Amino acid sequence: MNLVKEEEARKIDRYIENAKKVNQHVINARVTAAFAGATALTVGLLIFIIVYILSRGFHMVTPAFLLETPRQMGRAGGIYPAIVGTILVTGIAVVIAAPVGVATAIYLTEYTRESWLPRIVRFGTENLAGIPSIIFGLFGFLFFVIYLDLGWSILSGALTLSAMILPTIVRTSEEAIKAVPNAYREISYALGSTRWQTVTGVILPTALPGIVTGVVLAIGRSIGETAAVIFTAGASLRLPESLLDPVRTLPVHFYILAREGISMDNAYGTAAVLIVLILIINIAAYSIMNRFVAKSR
Repeated sequence: MNLVKEEEARKIDRYIENAKKVNQHVINARVTAAFAGATALTVGLLIFIIVYILSRGFHMVTPAFLLETPRQMGRAGGIYPAIVGTILVTGIAVVIAAPVGVATAIYLTEYTRESWLPRIVRFGTENLAGIPSIIFGLFGFLFFVIYLDLGWSILSGALTLSAMILPTIVRTSEEAIKAVPNAYREISYALGSTRWQTVTGVILPTALPGIVTGVVLAIGRSIGETAAVIFTAGASLRLPESLLDPVRTLPVHFYILAREGISMDNAYGTAAVLIVLILIINIAAYSIMNRFVAKSR
């Protein structure tokens, strides 16, 4: 009698184990399908936006459109001054923000211990990253344009953008430096290297792909920014002659053309150029990063 009961108990246990395995397989399949669906939705939405903009505006992208100055308030002509303005404002902003951001990340990770000062700096950068861009634009307008009397200019726009992208560079650079194994530091110190030699010769080269990723993200945000630039760099259609001249960037040009209904064809053409420019920058940056990673292995 006891043997029969034990056999029935073993059968019940096997049945429960098999049911658990089946449930786990079902749950795993459903979770995998959910993640795959979310990925497909994200990629599909991105492709739809790119294809839609390019289909509406790519026929406008001609050598004349890229190399001529706007006429009739942008209704005719090209976008050459806007391209120059975008490159100047973004380039100067990154040149200002990248060294400061990377230096801040190095200080937080390599030259300080966990105390109130690093926590305050991290809290401040996280709050800056969450501030809307229009607030940065109003700050830049009041401080750089009016108080420092720089006027609507390339320099005012670049300084405002540098303040806006600085938190992104700091946080991504800090995480990239933290990801460097501590064994690298210990080996470098054991060989007699100073902290500065360890940072410049070991840590930064290892963390460079992550740092480059943060800078690329900052460039992408700078190129596509409108609110922070329109209040500080202005909206001039002329080619700038100095850093104190006003300038119009591609997003501002697109915004004005679309909002005022001046020319939707030129607006979509400007958007197409902007998307292609961002794609080229990202592809070039990631290819350089991958080559560096391959050489370092």
